[in-house]
Formats: sequence, C-alpha cells, structure tokens
Amino acid sequence: MRGEYPKISLELLEKLLNERFSEGFLTLKDLPHPSIFKDMQKATERIASAIENREKITIIGDYDVDGVVSTTLMIRFFEEIDYPVEWIIPNRFKDGYGLSSQLIPRIIGSDLAITVDNGISAVEAAKRCKEEGIDLIITDHHIPGEIVPEAYAIVNQKQNACPFPYFEVCGAQIAWYLIASLKNTLDAKIDMLRYLELAAIAIIADVMPLQHINRAMVKSGLKALSKSSLPSIRAFMELHQKNECSSEDIAFFLAPLLNSAGRMEDARHAVEFLSSKNIYDARVRLERLQGFNTLRKETEEHITQEALKQVDPQDSVIVVHGEEWHEGVVGIVAARVARIHQKPAIVLSSNGEGTLKGSGRSVENCDLFALTDTCREYLKKFGGHKAAIGLSLDEENLDIFKKRLQKEYGEKGYQPQNGDPEIMGELDFSTISFKLTGLIKTYEPFGEGNTKPKFITRKVRIVESATMGKDHNHLRFTLEHNGCLLKGVKFKTTESFEADLLVDITYQVSENHFNGKSSLQLLIDKIVKI
Repeated sequence: MRGEYPKISLELLEKLLNERFSEGFLTLKDLPHPSIFKDMQKATERIASAIENREKITIIGDYDVDGVVSTTLMIRFFEEIDYPVEWIIPNRFKDGYGLSSQLIPRIIGSDLAITVDNGISAVEAAKRCKEEGIDLIITDHHIPGEIVPEAYAIVNQKQNACPFPYFEVCGAQIAWYLIASLKNTLDAKIDMLRYLELAAIAIIADVMPLQHINRAMVKSGLKALSKSSLPSIRAFMELHQKNECSSEDIAFFLAPLLNSAGRMEDARHAVEFLSSKNIYDARVRLERLQGFNTLRKETEEHITQEALKQVDPQDSVIVVHGEEWHEGVVGIVAARVARIHQKPAIVLSSNGEGTLKGSGRSVENCDLFALTDTCREYLKKFGGHKAAIGLSLDEENLDIFKKRLQKEYGEKGYQPQNGDPEIMGELDFSTISFKLTGLIKTYEPFGEGNTKPKFITRKVRIVESATMGKDHNHLRFTLEHNGCLLKGVKFKTTESFEADLLVDITYQVSENHFNGKSSLQLLIDKIVKI
C-alpha cells in the first residue's frame, strides 16, 4: 500500500481528531439566529402575510434526499399550523432539476411559490413566475451563478452579502431555519427539535461536513430519531431491528432507500413515505421504496460491470458511455468506477438520438468541475462542484472531449492519489483496546469532514480465514501482529486468503456486542499481500 503514515498512539490520535474541530464541539445553543440569513425576515413576513390573507402557496422541492426532506419539513410545518399548501417534486426524467420553466403551468394560480433545496439557478423560471403574478421565495444552498434569479426573497448562505457564518449547510437546514423563523413570527406552538430528526437525515445524505453547527444538529437529530414517533422512522427502525439510529444507518440504509424513488421512478414516493400518518401506511410505502432500491442496486451493478470493461488504464480521466444506461444511477456508477481506479470518472448514457447525458465523480486530488469547465465549448449543459458534475454533449464531440480532458489534466499538474487520505496512521495491534474505541466514540457522529478513523497495520499474519453469510461473500479472520491476536471481518468480497500469509491491512476498529459480551474487531477495508 502506497503512502507514508505516522505511528499512532492514543495521544496523537486525540490530537489529530481535535484538529478537525477548530471551534470545539458546538451545541444547539450555538446555532446562529434565523434573522442572520439575508432576506430571511423578508421571506418570513411574506409567508406570514400569505397565511393571514389565505393565499395559495406551492412548495417546489427536488428529487434527492435533501430536496425530499426539505419538502417534507415544509409540508409538516404547514400541517401543524393547519394551513393547506400544494407541493411539487420535479420528476428527474420528465421535468429535470428544480424549478424550471416546464413546471410553471403546474403552479399557475398560486400567489406564492417557495423553493426548497433549489431555485438559485432558475433565472428563466423566476421571470415566468413574475409574468404570472406569482411571488417567488427561493431557499437554496447551492452556489449562485453570475446571474441571480429575480425573486421576492432569496435565502441562501452562499449569496453575496449574506452574513450567515457557515458556508456548507444543506437545503433542509435552510428549510429548518425558515420554519424556526416562521414559528417565532406566528408564535406557533411547534417543537423545532422534532424537525431536527428529519434535517439530520439530509445533512448526512447530502454529505455536509459533520463539523460546527452541522455536528450539533446531527447529534441532536440522531437522538430525536432514536425516540421518533414518526411512523416512517418507526417502520424503518422496525425493518432493521434497531433501537437507535446512527449516522451510518442513515448513510448506508435510509438515504439510499429515499434516493431510490427519484432515481428509478418518482421522488414523491419518498415524500409520501416520510409523511405517513400511521405505521400501516408507512410499512406499505417502505416496501415500495425497498422495491425501487432493489431495482436500483441491480441496475447499478449491471452498468458498473459494463462501464469497467470500457476503462482504458492509460487514461488519467475515465470517460465511458453506453446505450440507454439508466440516468438515475450513472452518478453512483461514476463514483464506484472512480473509487475502484482512484481516478476521476465520467459515465454517460446515449439517448439513441445523438446526445450523451451523465455524471462525473472525482477523487481527493482533482477539481473535476474546474477541469471539465476547460472543455465547456464541447458541452450542451454542465454544472456541479469540485467532487461531482452533471453534463450533456453531442455524441460527435465525445472523442475530442475525452482527448481535451486528458490534456488539461496533465497541464494542471494533477498527480495520481498517493495513499488513502482517510488513513490516520500506522497502528500496532497492542494499541487496540476499549480505551481506543472509547476515545473514538467521543468524536461521533462520523461522516464527511469527520470520517471514522481508519488505520493501517503492516506485516499482519493471517492465522485463520473463512467465508460467512448465506451467499459466502463475506470473510472472517483471526489475525496476528507482534504477538497480539484480533478478529476481523471483510464484507462483500470474492477474495480468498490462505493461513500464514503476511499482509498489509487498512481497517476501522469497532466494538462487537453479543449475548451480553463485548469484544473488539477490525472492519477491514483493504488487504494487500506482501
């Protein structure tokens, strides 16, 4: 395994983890007041006026988890104050992203339209709203373009002259803050902590850094989720036989379920699930989401295998394409291809009419947005950020686009990633103890910007190796290093390892609680034979 890493002691680990939190551990008391957002008071007063005058209000969300949760939060608030609103989640395949001109016919007749988790790029749609006499309030967290939509109010921490002190917050957090502001203005008797349980889902799913106020909101939200009375959350916990909800449960199980509806059919199914009024409806709707997620996994696996066959190992930036690859999963496929090859990857689908449309995902050392921006002349549509992009182009421009990407990558001086940035250091088995896991726990919840510590140990001897699971696609190990024995598991692998083999391993340390007994085990990420 490439890379040089420091020798880890408990003292060094604590120092490295502390460095992630320049402000220390914030709590809900440290949350800035809603009025610090530019236009928040203006937006609040307009909505309060609409409620007082019984105006028609329409909420426009988005089809990812952040958009689904943001929409659900707004629906829940208006239900609690007993005010009727309409809501729209654009369909990924028919409507495209966010508030678009295509949606305007569906909101004509509204007096007020409120976007959540979208709208900052809706310049044309905002003009149409004005022409139709619809006041538009945009709440969003994405970076504004050179031209900002003309709206009644824009609440977005990334817009110019907004004094809100935290740059990386998600759409559901903005929606939560809007609800908090409305609660104060309307003197509504609602519990903002209960809204945090859903907001926490979006913060994790939208890969916000789990630092500053994000950590405080997620930590409180996870506690609320574990005690939730929401039928949807109770049904999810029941399905997974959980008493508590962790950030990993959301990232690996709940978020993909919610996302699958928008990826495979329509995200309104996810909103309906989260908004379930009783456990029976929630179970039925959860089963539907499970069906979407199963289909998503099968489709993603098939396309990933097809994409991997096309990869040219000489390319610095991977670009692959296929006929009618499902648009809902090409972003996930790009992420998997990028992770496997440790290179930026773009996965495109041909619509059979000469247009390629798809997504790209980057790796640690490459700004994929800036790189692809140098090739904008070949693109029909393009947007995104450093780590993820969306794009479309004419099929006839594909070859020149690929060549230009490789050239620009070389000229920008990017280098293949050396080592794993998530590895904190080399750990001796003798240092692995309940004191270590206790220290690690104090820095939960883990996620973006605060990843669970990963370690490397070299020259580990495999004492024993065996398959487990009904499909025999997991491995369990007994491992020895400098006289210390530990158990380890590696999930979802087709590899095999014989006894007495010397290997380097990367892993996380976890506690295993079973039948009242606690033990330490290694969750193995990679095994490299020496």
